[in-house]
Amino acid sequence: MSWSIQEIARIAGTTSRTLRHYEQVGLLEPAGRAPGGARRYDQDALVRLQRILLLRDLGMGLSEIGDALRSEPDASRALAAHRDQLRAERDLVERRLASLDRTIDAIEKGDSIMAEDMFDGFDHTQHKEEVESRWGKEAYARSDAWWRGLGPQGQQEWKARQEALAREWADGASAGLDPAGDEAQAIAAKHADWLAGIPGTPGHGTGAPAKDYLAGLAEMYVADERFAANYGGAEGAVFVRDALTVYADRNL
Repeated sequence: MSWSIQEIARIAGTTSRTLRHYEQVGLLEPAGRAPGGARRYDQDALVRLQRILLLRDLGMGLSEIGDALRSEPDASRALAAHRDQLRAERDLVERRLASLDRTIDAIEKGDSIMAEDMFDGFDHTQHKEEVESRWGKEAYARSDAWWRGLGPQGQQEWKARQEALAREWADGASAGLDPAGDEAQAIAAKHADWLAGIPGTPGHGTGAPAKDYLAGLAEMYVADERFAANYGGAEGAVFVRDALTVYADRNL
């Protein structure tokens, strides 16, 4: 099947002018032309347009959308990530609605209100702007959707894993381990595996974080005191950076 530009504009809730602009900037090419020269769009073009509109709704600019489309050519996998994000957003809205219902009910009945119930679903991820500026809005959106999708128990388990890993790093630094030695490299391998399991991070889905991402993150642990505090301060962060840098050079 194929559709005209007017049909696609009507179905997608956009305009023919917008579709022509997407074509001009290289985002959406028609599948072909009718005998009279009119644009025709096939199913692949519709799928691509769906991705464009979803990314636009995330607040991404056209150049960022183009980068996102090129970085993930697998449409099925990209749309699955969007689906997961939307489900997480839906779950968050449902939690907020339930929280408001409990508050209204308590007020009307004159009952006491539990603070935890009032603010369930109103937590906001810290450092959103920083993550977006470093790795892009889609990376933040994917990781945020994954985090919210874990639920309270899953989040608690993930935090426990993070804390255990931080203790291993701090203990290794205190013991004076060689960053290039087997013990430190074993911790680095755990750290890399931990990062690779977070959707939205460069290298996610491949079993290992991207080399440049891991090396850059290691440097940030030293440069940013907020991260250094997780590893026992500046000295511990230097140990983590050195060990991760060696691991990245050897394995990624």
